Amino acid sequence: MFRSRTSVAAAAAALLVASLGLAGCGDSGSDGSDATTLTLWHYEGPTSAMGIAWNKAIEEFKAAHPGVTVKFEEKSFEQIQQNAGMILNSDSAPDIMEYNKGNATAGLLSKQGLLTDLTDEAGKRGWTDALSTSLQTTAKYDGDGVMGSGKIYGIPNYGEYVMVYYNKDMFAKYHVAVPTTLDQFTAAMDTFVRNGVTPLSVGGAEYPAQQIFYELALAKANRAFVNNYQLYQGKVDFHGPEFTYGAQTFADWVSKGYIAKNSAGIKAEDMGVAFERGKFPIMISGSWWYGRFANEIKDFDWGTFLFPGNQLHPGSSGNLWVVPTKSKAKSLAYDFIDITMKPEIQDLLGNNGGVPVAADTAKITDAKNKELIDNFNTISSSDGLAFYPDWPAPGYYDVLVGAVQGLINGSKTPSAMLDEIAGPYQDNLADLGR
Repeated sequence: MFRSRTSVAAAAAALLVASLGLAGCGDSGSDGSDATTLTLWHYEGPTSAMGIAWNKAIEEFKAAHPGVTVKFEEKSFEQIQQNAGMILNSDSAPDIMEYNKGNATAGLLSKQGLLTDLTDEAGKRGWTDALSTSLQTTAKYDGDGVMGSGKIYGIPNYGEYVMVYYNKDMFAKYHVAVPTTLDQFTAAMDTFVRNGVTPLSVGGAEYPAQQIFYELALAKANRAFVNNYQLYQGKVDFHGPEFTYGAQTFADWVSKGYIAKNSAGIKAEDMGVAFERGKFPIMISGSWWYGRFANEIKDFDWGTFLFPGNQLHPGSSGNLWVVPTKSKAKSLAYDFIDITMKPEIQDLLGNNGGVPVAADTAKITDAKNKELIDNFNTISSSDGLAFYPDWPAPGYYDVLVGAVQGLINGSKTPSAMLDEIAGPYQDNLADLGR
């Protein structure tokens, strides 16, 4: 089902390249030190914490560079996810852009020579000093494009993690307590089902459903499993206890009515909007929704909690600022990254529901926002960031989307689903000679 998007993505890519035209014309200099235009892409909405902070960073950049025009273009996550390699290999590459971290994304582009090595710049400008060791994992890639070591190809200025959002009013209506164990969580969802309420708002057509599958696998996992799967430090058994539990339990959640079968065709945006409208009591997704919910949910009280019982959670540094190799304004791009790491931008990020990497927590005024940041710090400090399930192999995102859709609509058994995701993973290891 998801494979039909290939031709659409290709057409979109062609339009995307054409729409840029001669965006970089007039800029010169090997490092762009005399450039007069900075072309910047990101895919954060204007009301999100990142969007608010980065719009402010653009204002500060313009004030500091009065002779420079900033050409900002907001792209969708899917546009960049599907087309980045094609765009960055053309003369229409932006000068700086937000890009997803991980082996299959930033790692692949670094291996292909499409991203600028930022190692020296990061040291000179103090970016690495602001990032904990765990946050630097996603900034560094070796010659095979595997994260965790090697050169720095991107700079994150925020963190992110997957959590459980819940509608406090619906919990109160049905006398459901906030769960602290997985058994309590399933009991809570049983209560909603008995009252004719589907508990989970799920987006099966994009990333959210696969992150639920991964959360369930992590319930039976340890750090060694994560390092083997994500960093190739050992063999991964796709029919071992971790993934087997994840796939079987996910299928059980569908059969028990926790997840609606029509969610296989629901996109992430529609999932989030349905939760905002109070149609579902629970949504399992990332901190990137937090600021938006804080701004847009007006009709009910809501809160969050960590996935019950897990010591490991999907999460990492936030997405990366990367500088394409073909950037015509690299020096300006570095200056912009500098601004996003400034205390005032970090504090703004934190006060709008984001997870800054270098904010002064004493300047975070909202209690909910402090809780968000404290939970992330708890996970990060205990080595609990388990990255995301689609990272290990190029093209793995679409593989997982299709596989988990099969669990939702019942077209695949858990065992068949695990076979489906094992193949591309093992093929990638073979390509890497590992």
